[in-house]
Amino acid sequence: MNQEALDKATQVREGENLAEQEIKACLEHQLGQKFREIEIQQFPGGYSNLTYLIRLDEQEFVLRKPPRGANIKSAHDMGREFKVLSLLKPVYPFVPSPVLYEESSELLGAPFYVMERVKGIILRNRPPKGIDLQPELMGKISRATIDHLASLHSLDLEKSGLADFGKPEGYVQRQVEGWVKRYFNAETDEVGGMNAAAEWLQANIPSASQAAFIHNDFKYDNLVLDPIDLSRIIAVLDWEMATVGDPLMDLGTSLAYWIEAKDSDALKPFSLTWLPGNLTREEAVERYADKMGLKDRNMLFYYVFGSFKVGVIAQQIYARFKQGFTKDPRFGMLIHSVRACGQNAQLAIQFNRISNLY
Repeated sequence: MNQEALDKATQVREGENLAEQEIKACLEHQLGQKFREIEIQQFPGGYSNLTYLIRLDEQEFVLRKPPRGANIKSAHDMGREFKVLSLLKPVYPFVPSPVLYEESSELLGAPFYVMERVKGIILRNRPPKGIDLQPELMGKISRATIDHLASLHSLDLEKSGLADFGKPEGYVQRQVEGWVKRYFNAETDEVGGMNAAAEWLQANIPSASQAAFIHNDFKYDNLVLDPIDLSRIIAVLDWEMATVGDPLMDLGTSLAYWIEAKDSDALKPFSLTWLPGNLTREEAVERYADKMGLKDRNMLFYYVFGSFKVGVIAQQIYARFKQGFTKDPRFGMLIHSVRACGQNAQLAIQFNRISNLY
């Protein structure tokens, strides 16, 4: 969480009031110390789990809980997230330290967990105020991002205890089939590039696959940068989709968010990778392959998958807007992002390259 997000944090209200004194008592018991005051604020935005800032005197923590009415057994398993952080911390220290997990729904209406708050800078859809993102700096940040992803994918699954967090056999096929189904369930407009990508992906699933612990949403706005040295990543956030699967699928998703200068303007709010100095997508693949010792560097399938997946996510949100479930006008523009994702996938297939230099 960066200072800009903190400044926008709003007091929890309208039915989302948390039991402050009860949470204070839980944390006092867990940490073995007493606090004078507690303040809880909700971070705005996001489409998944709810996130809150907890201030206990001078210390700060982050609480995460599912939204009301969520299916706890699906994408909102707080116990799973907490365990992932607990197992990652000793072997991949770039995660917030887990502090407390409460399985009972009695206190907040759902299970929740608390972790440390990591203070730093997060690059969202525009440069943070007062920070000059010069090409040399962006080059360092982009290289550090790829290095961290490779480091994550290099973890020993057995020694870390992470091996049980997924089923790598058939992972790629399940992902393709699942995202294709999600797209057509949410389809509102005919988008030729997305339809073509769906067909191509189903016909070109690789026969071989690898297994690693993967993040599934590894991009700039999930990275916390050291405010003293922005080229140093101090934490990776949002592990709710992490699992054991093919690491190239993880890289493919990251590449889809790795927007280049010649990509559609409809995609540029997703990331700042289009600023001068960043690696291109192809350069990012080369760096990753060097770090991982990969001989086969053809990322076409995985990039097309990533582009399709990002397009599906945008389409799902746009469908809710078109159906009247949300009035936010920003969501009404997402159909352009869907088309741009389909176009990127189509161009990659046509020219057999992943950088948009056509």
